[in-house]
Amino acid sequence: MAKPTKAALTAYIEKNIPQFHEKRLQSLEGLKLSKLLARKNPYLFKAKHLETAPDLVKQLLDAYLSSQEETIFGDFLESLAIHVCSLTYAGRKSNAEGIDLEFDREEIRYIVSIKSGPNWGNSSQIKKMRDQFKQAKRIYGQKKHLIAVNGCCYGRDNRPDKGDYTKLCGQSFWELISGNADMYDEIIEPLGHEAKVRNEDFASAYAKVVNRFTAGFIQEFCHEDGGINWPKLVAFNSSTDKPKQRRQKK
Repeated sequence: MAKPTKAALTAYIEKNIPQFHEKRLQSLEGLKLSKLLARKNPYLFKAKHLETAPDLVKQLLDAYLSSQEETIFGDFLESLAIHVCSLTYAGRKSNAEGIDLEFDREEIRYIVSIKSGPNWGNSSQIKKMRDQFKQAKRIYGQKKHLIAVNGCCYGRDNRPDKGDYTKLCGQSFWELISGNADMYDEIIEPLGHEAKVRNEDFASAYAKVVNRFTAGFIQEFCHEDGGINWPKLVAFNSSTDKPKQRRQKK
């Protein structure tokens, strides 16, 4: 077993973390106001008493971006976990459906489904993961002693034994795939590589999108006196026959 050095870990993260920032920026710059309005719940924002176009647009945009960032960063963490395990236990991406990582440690074959955090799915999604673990075990047969793991990159689960699989979160997960109890802590510092510059670029693009979307929203979904035309906004989001976008007088 060869534990990954801090230098090797840093080099990998600094090489690959720019992809997270680039995808994050692309997600923002490629977004259209119509797509944003179609995906988010207008009733929620009415219930929150948002009555100004800039506030509504910003909250819609922030909710969308938060979801996108979780997905993009989750993909990065999965690739990082596979890389760390490849250095330690010759871990590799699995060919089995739904299995992200497999590796051998102390004569045990681990098959791992990697998630960002512990609260990642509903009951049907968890059932699907269980079924995928069962299918993978059937494929491997009795060739090796197998342990199925739901590995979560952050968080805790105080009841890891789930019967037919084990759920390991945060420190426990990173220690399993690296053999290093401090691995969960050692990945933090390199993640900040170029973060200040990248976030300044993102903030500049974000401000432009907010201004552009606010102007478009006022034109399409506000009355002449400036008030939000909620019926038109709800119709655009939810009506069977989506209305054409044109300014309406009050």
